[in-house]
Amino acid sequence: MPMVRIEMMAGRTEEQKRDMVAQVTNVLVETIAAKPESVQIVIDEIQPTHWAVAGEIVADQRARA
Repeated sequence: MPMVRIEMMAGRTEEQKRDMVAQVTNVLVETIAAKPESVQIVIDEIQPTHWAVAGEIVADQRARA
């Protein structure tokens, strides 16, 4: 039973997340012959104030952009 954990920045729509999990499931079905009902996916959404890139909080980077 494959289990995929996806960590991503918060802000995607529910529809985007639905499409993503459907496509990730399809890839596992096609590449490792997993049964769709055995694929589990956990989405961890992290706020931009809790994510840093290159030593800087992403929310701060976005505020400057």
